[in-house]
Amino acid sequence: MDLKLICVLSVVFVAALSTLAEGKEVPSKCQCKVPPRERKNCGYPGITEEECRNAGCCFNNSIRNKPWCFAPKEKKVRRVCPDGAHIRVNCGFPGITRNECERKGCCFRPHPAGVPWCFYHRTVEAVC
Repeated sequence: MDLKLICVLSVVFVAALSTLAEGKEVPSKCQCKVPPRERKNCGYPGITEEECRNAGCCFNNSIRNKPWCFAPKEKKVRRVCPDGAHIRVNCGFPGITRNECERKGCCFRPHPAGVPWCFYHRTVEAVC
């Protein structure tokens, strides 16, 4: 192929990658703890740290001959019952029993008065 054509195709490729990457969530530090031997390339030669992160990938250029821009691990999450009564989101109805509430997959705490006793879990990222 002609060098000019290769340059044009490269520019088009980079533009397409940046368009696809817009709006991607930046991975957490936990998701980027990938052993060097398990890194899967997520960029192209010469990608900047900003471009890599904007693509939703991890960046670490401290290890030679391994991808610097690499795919993050899947986010690990867990469901928890929120501690604060003020952040409870109602999952039941007045008079619901613990068994009825838990069958719906919700949290049940019969206190304090004036807030939902049957309420939805919150999803939080698990610790690495």
